[in-house]
Amino acid sequence: MSAPLSPAPTAPITQDVLTLPRKLPEGGKTNLVGLTRDQLRDALIAAGTPERQAKMRVGQVWQWIYHWGVRDFAQMTNLAKDYRALLAENFVVEVPEVVNRQISADGTRKYLVRIAGGHEVEVVYIPEETRGTLCISSQVGCTLTCSFCHTGTQKLVRNLTAGEIVGQVMLARDDLNEWPVPGAPKDETRLISNVVLMGMGEPLYNFENVRDAMKVVMDGEGISLSRRRITLSTSGIVPEIARAAEEIGCLLAVSFHATTDEVRDKLVPVNKKWNIKTLLDTLREYPRLSNSERITFEYVMLKDVNDSDADARRLVKLIAGIPAKINLIPFNEWPGAPYVRSDWERIEVFADILYKAGYASPIRTPRGEDIMAACGQLKSATERARKSRAEIAAEAGL
Repeated sequence: MSAPLSPAPTAPITQDVLTLPRKLPEGGKTNLVGLTRDQLRDALIAAGTPERQAKMRVGQVWQWIYHWGVRDFAQMTNLAKDYRALLAENFVVEVPEVVNRQISADGTRKYLVRIAGGHEVEVVYIPEETRGTLCISSQVGCTLTCSFCHTGTQKLVRNLTAGEIVGQVMLARDDLNEWPVPGAPKDETRLISNVVLMGMGEPLYNFENVRDAMKVVMDGEGISLSRRRITLSTSGIVPEIARAAEEIGCLLAVSFHATTDEVRDKLVPVNKKWNIKTLLDTLREYPRLSNSERITFEYVMLKDVNDSDADARRLVKLIAGIPAKINLIPFNEWPGAPYVRSDWERIEVFADILYKAGYASPIRTPRGEDIMAACGQLKSATERARKSRAEIAAEAGL
């Protein structure tokens, strides 16, 4: 008689806890970018800063790095020379390296960015008339294998550190020349007015690093973006959603994309773990926890898959009672994609049903398609092997 099978091990919620240790260079100087104020204080004290001075020193260094964008300790002129020397001996202020920058015909900028270990991620800046949105990544690759998403066809390599996440905002400000100039008149214009965690990866599978990075970005004495200017996009990692409300407090977007579990299981496989009902029950609590005005539901329009009138009506019933808006995203095609974009007329009819039910339902204008920078198209240059349409469809169970 054979021995009973042991239960399959369950993956930890934050997936790199056991399975994806970060391999960063050992030794060397500590990078100050991405440290929270408490972590920065501890680091400065460990390097020899007297405890009675630590709070003041944290404020000074913080402002130089995050308000003025200064990377060289020698330029931090309100610090004594010997203290600047102490900082230079122990620390660096470094952001990820921009390997390549592409500018779309519509002004969208896509950066290929190299991080520790030689891995690469992509960052996208989208300028609009009334705002500028920076789309940043939280992981190298992605665990989720959503069948319509090009980024999801790249296997997860590792989580980004808080410094690598904050560094994406800083390098974009470098490129846009957005740091203020000492002595110049104050300019309130923000080229990067909004940040969205919608790049490579699932942010809630890298919770602590995303949380710490957003604390830095939201800090009023530095980059100073309001929590209402930051949107975290998740595929529905239910156990971490309430925690995100309490510990980050930014706005939430949910990659929803289907109105039945049968279809969502194929489009967003994490639905098999936390189905539509479980997800929506959790989301009903989120606005109360975070004081957010509403949750954004992202819905990619796939021809003959999820774009019928019946789908639109089901969507209205499903989200009833949740303060919400619905972003309709025309599918951005990529080589080997197993889907095609819904016809424009079909998208407009779908949007009209939602609008008449009382929901804002903007149709997102595709941006940066000519440089593969549009939603769902991000995939770093280190992973360019194309799978065939049949292989992707087979993996997705289509």
